Amino acid sequence: MPAEQATESWIPSSDLEKAAVQQQLEKLLGTPLFNSSKRYPSFLKLVVARSLAGQTDHLKERILGVEIFGRPADYDTNTDPIVRVTAAEIRKRIEQYYQDPKHSQEIRLFLPAGSYVPQFSWPGRPSGLSAGARELRRPAAETALVPSALTVAAEPRSKPISIPGRKVAAALIVFALVAGSTALWYASRPSVLKQFWEPFVKSPEPVLFCIADQNQYSSIRLRDAANPQHETTLSDSMVTVIIDDVSPLVNVAGMLRTYGKNYRVQGESGTTLTDLRRGPSVFIGAFDNGWTLRLTSPLRFHFANDTAMTQFWIEDRATPGKRSWVLDRSQQQQTGTYKDYAIVARLLDPDTDQFVVVAAGISRGGTVAAGEFLVDPHRMDELLKQVPSNWKQKNIEIVLETQVIQNRSGPPRISAVHVW
Repeated sequence: MPAEQATESWIPSSDLEKAAVQQQLEKLLGTPLFNSSKRYPSFLKLVVARSLAGQTDHLKERILGVEIFGRPADYDTNTDPIVRVTAAEIRKRIEQYYQDPKHSQEIRLFLPAGSYVPQFSWPGRPSGLSAGARELRRPAAETALVPSALTVAAEPRSKPISIPGRKVAAALIVFALVAGSTALWYASRPSVLKQFWEPFVKSPEPVLFCIADQNQYSSIRLRDAANPQHETTLSDSMVTVIIDDVSPLVNVAGMLRTYGKNYRVQGESGTTLTDLRRGPSVFIGAFDNGWTLRLTSPLRFHFANDTAMTQFWIEDRATPGKRSWVLDRSQQQQTGTYKDYAIVARLLDPDTDQFVVVAAGISRGGTVAAGEFLVDPHRMDELLKQVPSNWKQKNIEIVLETQVIQNRSGPPRISAVHVW
């Protein structure tokens, strides 16, 4: 059921009620549904402010196009439907927010279809609140409901509050709203995970995933739809991907979608520099992905191997010749139990002027661990112990290690970090 149909419409009239609506708006805009965008919060803030100020006659498509999106006053709204498209997306995101049962008693904001004038409802509002808020009177058994969950004590209805009492009550209300807003700010502070991915979330372009691919088959077996026991073999050149490389792809792509980001996937062999210049990219896999090796080659931590390609390691330019993070392929193949290592990096690629992220292990276990690290807020929080306060504006490279048992990787652990 759409949110706007859940309860009757309510018009905020007192200063307290309008402040409560503004606080609810900030709570809504602090969620991933809105805080990854600049356009949606700007739109919603303006229309709510105009509505609370009684300026609904200003909430017209052309006016919003000029004021929010900088369109010329005579722009054609038929060929440029940016206001309608934005409003439709906001309606969808608001509905997603209120579908969560924990928001069922909160003040509700919604944009009716075909209108840019927001409406409000308050399922948890006690009867008579509007008049009580205007007169600052309360029954002894009732308290004012403020979205921050703080309450304000009141005088009995039969004994109106004196002038000093009004001032005290007003001060308590302001304190409650400020305290609630402060608590909300702390609760919604950007996590390390979000800060790490912020350049990707803010980019207007979809994210490109470049994943290792190989030509594996020259033929394919097809089953008969009427008789699945009957098969035929046809010539077909197929490109395959490793299932353990798909794991980080699914994890990271799913996380980016929670911030409203679109993405596309291409194989390493079909990816060009032109593709990479269009927007931010994520590179998965190391020794089977030439783009990853090119990107990490000049970095402090980079991949290396012996000429026989039996040993592979991550090399540190600060300690050349020292092999702390090495994998012996024979041990890996014989036992399936080994320590694997991975590089996770986020940097501005000088060849494309776009942000890139690398998630690449020496072997499959490391790549899976890198993908897990990139979407785990608790693992990401460990970075704060090893990075400067301004790390968000810098390039960052991390070496991870993981214990692989029977070819399944354990949790990722940070071995080294470099920020520049």
